[in-house]
Amino acid sequence: MRVRDVLALNLKGLRQIQNLSQEDLADLAGIDRTYVSSLERSQYSATIDVLERLALALGVKPADLLTEPTSN
Repeated sequence: MRVRDVLALNLKGLRQIQNLSQEDLADLAGIDRTYVSSLERSQYSATIDVLERLALALGVKPADLLTEPTSN
């Protein structure tokens, strides 16, 4: 799986677990809602700075957003 796709999957999953809308997450991270949407659709790749802001907003480590989920 491409890293961009891993980020998209983890970002959307963590956001939904925390019952945050894309707009809520964007506000917490200080980025635009359409950018969150684009990241979740693997349309854009995030910079390290944006990755850090998203991780802080979600209360996880940046590496957690880039770790491929294991299949059980």
